[in-house]
Amino acid sequence: MFYRSLGLVQEEQNSLQTYIVWVEKPVSRNIFSQSHEGLESWYQSFLPETTVNSNEQKSSRIVHAYRNVGTGFAAKLTPEEVKAMEKKQGFVSARPERILPLQTTHTPDFLGLHQGYGLWKQTNYGEGVIIGVLDTGIGAGHPSFSDEGVPPPPARWKGKCEFNATLCNNKLIGAKNFVGSGKGNTTDSPPVDNHGHGTHTSSTAAGNFVAGASVFGEANGTAVGMAPYAHLAMYKVCAGGGCADGDILAALDAAVEDGVDVLSLSLGGESLPFYEDVIAIGAFAAIQKGIFFSCAAGNSGPSYNSLSNEAPWILTVGASTTDRILKSKAQIGDDKNNHFDGKSLSQPEDFDSTVSLPLVYAGSVGNQPSASCKAGSLENVEGKIVLCETGGGVTNIAKGEEVKRAGGAAMILMNQETDGFSTLAESHVLPSTHVSYAAGLQIKSYISSTSSPTAKILFNGTVIGDALAPKVASFSSRGPSSASPGILKPDIIGPGVSILAAWPVAVDQTQSKATFNIISGTSMSTPHLSGIAALLKSSHPDWSPAAIKSAIMTTANVLNLEGKPIVDQTLEPADIFATGAGHVNPSKANDPGLVYDTQPKDYIPYLCGLNYTDQQIQLITKQAVICSQVEAIPEAQLNYPSFSIKIRSNETQSQYYTRTVRNVGPASSTYNLDLLVPHKMGMSVNPQVLTFTEVNQELTFHVEFIAEDGAGKDGVPISQGYLRWFSDKYNVTSPIAVVFEST
Repeated sequence: MFYRSLGLVQEEQNSLQTYIVWVEKPVSRNIFSQSHEGLESWYQSFLPETTVNSNEQKSSRIVHAYRNVGTGFAAKLTPEEVKAMEKKQGFVSARPERILPLQTTHTPDFLGLHQGYGLWKQTNYGEGVIIGVLDTGIGAGHPSFSDEGVPPPPARWKGKCEFNATLCNNKLIGAKNFVGSGKGNTTDSPPVDNHGHGTHTSSTAAGNFVAGASVFGEANGTAVGMAPYAHLAMYKVCAGGGCADGDILAALDAAVEDGVDVLSLSLGGESLPFYEDVIAIGAFAAIQKGIFFSCAAGNSGPSYNSLSNEAPWILTVGASTTDRILKSKAQIGDDKNNHFDGKSLSQPEDFDSTVSLPLVYAGSVGNQPSASCKAGSLENVEGKIVLCETGGGVTNIAKGEEVKRAGGAAMILMNQETDGFSTLAESHVLPSTHVSYAAGLQIKSYISSTSSPTAKILFNGTVIGDALAPKVASFSSRGPSSASPGILKPDIIGPGVSILAAWPVAVDQTQSKATFNIISGTSMSTPHLSGIAALLKSSHPDWSPAAIKSAIMTTANVLNLEGKPIVDQTLEPADIFATGAGHVNPSKANDPGLVYDTQPKDYIPYLCGLNYTDQQIQLITKQAVICSQVEAIPEAQLNYPSFSIKIRSNETQSQYYTRTVRNVGPASSTYNLDLLVPHKMGMSVNPQVLTFTEVNQELTFHVEFIAEDGAGKDGVPISQGYLRWFSDKYNVTSPIAVVFEST
């Protein structure tokens, strides 16, 4: 018998890394080959011969075996083993596993959800709907996950809860851990949330009513999620180092089989072709089963082309503010009128705001001055207020920690220019206020203009009534989509700034069992939309995921509370690649009048139009596709609730598209056309009146776009408008984005 040396085995183990491997379906059609055991046997046949000869090594190599989201597996392999695997019949592709980053008391009121009437009453708070969340785990036992008022889960539920029986209930019906839980590294530990992110997102989507919620005494009220009587299933896929996409795929595989109705993912990576994007692949498997799929747009704004999760079968969610402000001010000098509004979560009562303190700029103090207040950079700031700048690779919280380490009394945090007026309320370790870039410039100018600058920080508590809300957050990722420019993304924006929700541990000493935290991100806006989708699913169980998405998009608000266009971090009107269709309006979405529907098979001509190979499309659709036998369509021809058009300079030919709408309002309904034609464009629509005589009747209309002379040559690279069908009751609006490209 041949024995390898211990050193050689150890060297091989050290070079192992996790690969996601896609293979063809086994040729045999017998029952065993399609079973879990049969598929796993097929997957094991691709492992290296030396591994196959050892049952122990064989079982330790496969991390996840996929069944519902595709035919493939995740395994620990060396590059050389992958190279050898490529020669085996049935092999499709393999690549190293990627690590993806993670991306309330008042928001229900802000969104028009009120206890006892309206959409909540109509849907009985989302009763009977199961929301699956992929995240960092969950703080089981938190009052937000009480099952008071929540009925038992539907009989179709097949999942399990890995916590003990006292923590699982009719609210938290599923809990599985996929981090390190593969066959190669079994931990059998429940999905405990050691981070907080998953507890926060889960309670935002479907947390039960918890009275007296607050953080540091601010934002006091009743905490509740969007669908408080919906069921929750947590799939832990993220740990301190991020979220491995092999684990994400395994969790999606399980969620599809368990029977969830909605999937919520507040995570995502860089833009990729859909056949390389495990979230897009898993999402397609989900929508094939009628599961609604909601994902974060990303936190890489305000740059264009910064999106994650761009597939048209996913609802891509950007972030906006609410009208609640955790308000603070920075006053400079002795003039009470010389102050600048800011935000802060930690507003300590024992801080004396009546006393002026010396004020210094971090970029001018210490031996190695750092405007961003890097660790160890500050000196001679004892008892002073320090002005720090955001960015520089240092978190805002860490900046405050550096000021405190150096003996500073308080911190004024000023934005970078790109973030403009978009500020955050955060839990700082010392008295602080976060002000805009414009305010920061004036404070810096004041510091340099006097030999003894002073300042005060004033705290104003929780203030309701920002007339400019909702505003697009600066961090919210922007379109156009890189993976598919002919699909307008993001789809929608929702509350994602200073969101109060459940947290697994106390963040202030006043909290007892009901622990909450306030954080920001598209991670926070996504579960808002997931919970709203659950309400719509409860109200309309026969609607497809695409119909629910259409209802959300075509009824969105494009005006703020002041009745003016939604603004961004510059306080100027936000463009369409920041807002998508606009800000979600749950009550209107429940009764949209018309919907643009799309079935899973309808995406195949679209994917062929992206010039993907047959094999690449098969990875997504899990069915054989021959594009030469399919009538491929351009991206913008997909029956989507919006339009994204690209016009090249000197282009004179018209672009023609069709859309089909289904009547989900009264049987006898007539809709007329209202157009806002984008700048330097011509449009025609035929017909201009849609007359329905039946519920669920479908009608098709045709749209022509043609560029006017000089389009794109006047310094305006983006133009926008809308196509709206209106009746005496409904407004069904499709946003239009036009990008002018120079040739």
